[in-house]
Amino acid sequence: MSTPLVILGPTASGKSDVAMAYAAARGGVEIVAVDAMQVYRRMDVGTAKPSVADQAAVPHHGIDLCEPSDDFTVTRFAAAAGQALTAIAGRGARPVLVAGTGLYLRSVTDPMEVPGQWPEMRAELEQRAAAEGSAALHEQLHALDPLAASRMEPANARRVVRALEVTLGSGRPFSSFGPGLQQYPEVPFRQVGLRWSRAALTERIAQRVHRMIDLGLLHEVAALLAEPAGLSRTARQALGYKELIDHLRGDVSLDQAVQAIIVRTRQFAVRQERWFRRDPRIRWVDVEHDPVAETLPVLLDTEPTP
Repeated sequence: MSTPLVILGPTASGKSDVAMAYAAARGGVEIVAVDAMQVYRRMDVGTAKPSVADQAAVPHHGIDLCEPSDDFTVTRFAAAAGQALTAIAGRGARPVLVAGTGLYLRSVTDPMEVPGQWPEMRAELEQRAAAEGSAALHEQLHALDPLAASRMEPANARRVVRALEVTLGSGRPFSSFGPGLQQYPEVPFRQVGLRWSRAALTERIAQRVHRMIDLGLLHEVAALLAEPAGLSRTARQALGYKELIDHLRGDVSLDQAVQAIIVRTRQFAVRQERWFRRDPRIRWVDVEHDPVAETLPVLLDTEPTP
């Protein structure tokens, strides 16, 4: 089996174009989209889903996995991606993962045992955190699971609550579910990241958002809202959809919604960069003008020996 190649980077970095160029250059490639929103059917324009032509030219996986009314999870994605990689290997093809969602990627490169959820327990802990402060909950976590407590700041209420929820709900320490996302062991994946200057990426994001509006993103959002089952909580958080829903409800003008999409997308790109930057296993390519012309030679020249 060929070593899976991961092409990653923030939104609007050009990673999908690079993947298609790599597929054309190498042949026998199948692409796995690692994106938390491309899993939803009919959410095409706003998620920059591969075009019909691209999907006809190169087999794609990881897209259109569920209805927009579903609350999709990282566990479901990991299972679907694992099945896709197994099938690709069985055909003797080259797997290329195009990744923008860091947690979804880690679920594939670093398989993890994902703890369950205990909503009532979480609600109770969130109330306590609001009343007592997260430091008090961190002290309780330290008594029950010192290792987990050592991996998080007492002020990080979300993480402390989650760790306690799992520890109390499952009856086993949160740390027993794995080493956590702070560990980066060797994995059988070759990971290459596209890195732009902040100013250049900001400009690319603005251009991308305006292009999506021109391609009919507003109509796409309106059509999804009109479906009987509607949009799930997670689907509504997709970049662009939340802002255009506000516009369709009359809360903001279209221009205001578009500017909000650009700002939120820039903020999201910063978070993506920070997530990926922590992983020392990624080889970065600094892109200045053309992601395909500047990245493809690196991918081809550094191919591992079979």
